[in-house]
Amino acid sequence: MIPNYILFEADITNIIDNFISNNKVSKVFILVDENTEKHCLPLLKLNTPYQLIQIKSGESNKTLDTCVTIWDSLTKANADRKALLLNLGGGVIGDMGGFCASTYKRGIKFMNIPTTLLSQVDASIGGKLGIDFKGLKNHIGLFQNPDMVIINNQFLDTLPERQLLSGFAEVVKHALISNREWWEMLKNTNPHNIDNWNEITRTAVGIKGEVVNADPTEKGLRKILNFGHTIGHAIESWFLEKHGDDSCLHGEAIAAGMIAEAFLSIKHTNLSENEFEEINDYILSHFPLISIPEDAVDEIAKNCLHDKKNNSDKISFVLLHGIGKSTYDHEIELNEIKIAIEKYMQITTLYSDQTPKS
Repeated sequence: MIPNYILFEADITNIIDNFISNNKVSKVFILVDENTEKHCLPLLKLNTPYQLIQIKSGESNKTLDTCVTIWDSLTKANADRKALLLNLGGGVIGDMGGFCASTYKRGIKFMNIPTTLLSQVDASIGGKLGIDFKGLKNHIGLFQNPDMVIINNQFLDTLPERQLLSGFAEVVKHALISNREWWEMLKNTNPHNIDNWNEITRTAVGIKGEVVNADPTEKGLRKILNFGHTIGHAIESWFLEKHGDDSCLHGEAIAAGMIAEAFLSIKHTNLSENEFEEINDYILSHFPLISIPEDAVDEIAKNCLHDKKNNSDKISFVLLHGIGKSTYDHEIELNEIKIAIEKYMQITTLYSDQTPKS
């Protein structure tokens, strides 16, 4: 089920112009980073005057300091409560732009135009907004749906393959948690060689939309969308802090997290060894192998203590009891998390050793 605020549209300009006219918008602001200003802004071709707000790209800039820059720009331009903020970019732009719009003067209208596969199939759906805080992902935030999301696959043509693959990890996750039939289709799909992303984005948005509609504020079922993310976010946060933005992309970390959390599923929710191997084979053959130093395992595992799904000091996981079948609120001890991370390291080392060198 695709939420009614999400449009798959080729004619972006006309849609935005009509929205501005119908909602009597007073001023239009477009939030970009240096990449989307160069590659994506020219595709909008708006007929309405607007003011540009540019921020630096990358997860490391998804901070309160950057929010202050955005709020300051809106304030200096005398943006009132009838203003509109267009967030043109990936997950960082959408999450942070939506957060700033929802808190500026207690809320102005905002529209997301996701330009990455990751933001189209994941971040644009469900109203999660927020920023990172002291190295913890999305630690400060709220729930608020955009007034509109426009998904247009022409923006994907501006992306390098690594960014496309990062987004594809969320597509894989959607299949693993709730749709065996979709998984079977993906097994015959090579993400390195896709000419038309339309079916993939629509299906992924529909799967997530159905889950979000049943549980908008993540009190229960919506938690399944976090499969791979407890350990995945912990890995991503470690690499971001130690090595910077591009050392480990979100989808790369989530792919690693899905393997580690599928391993935990064998013991705790009876995922079969055969299905575990099936998941491993697909992820390892299509996603980069994350090289985790042995001395980082303890710190990465402890990062899981800060996960938003946790209750008190208990670390809560989404696990699989079959491909396409997931369950949530499984409490896992810290030592088991370390073992799961080490299992991922062992699997990737073995896979690397067995892969012919080009």
